[in-house]
Amino acid sequence: MYFTLLITVLLTAVVLVLGAYVIAKLIGPRSYNPVKGEPFECGVPTRGSSWLPVSIGYYLFAILFLMFDIETVFLYPWAVVVKQYGSMALVSIGFFLVVLVFGLAYAWRKGALEWK
Repeated sequence: MYFTLLITVLLTAVVLVLGAYVIAKLIGPRSYNPVKGEPFECGVPTRGSSWLPVSIGYYLFAILFLMFDIETVFLYPWAVVVKQYGSMALVSIGFFLVVLVFGLAYAWRKGALEWK
């Protein structure tokens, strides 16, 4: 039964993807212009190479943002069930928050939060 369902879902997915591709090819606009393939940024033509190195600080800042954003996502389900589990829930979330505070202190000390 599940095998039949799996085959049906996969077949439906393939048919829908191929159908969308064929329809886009049939009715989509066709504009073959060499300028269309050139790189640009915000409508302004680029000067020099478009492949410039990006500072690692941007990536560190993004990772820290995601870490604390995910922390907030984990706090909501804990707040919903905290009454059911009592003091054990408080101890576990306390440990969770202590680890995150240590992570924030480490990032702060290393200068990952400074925008240069």
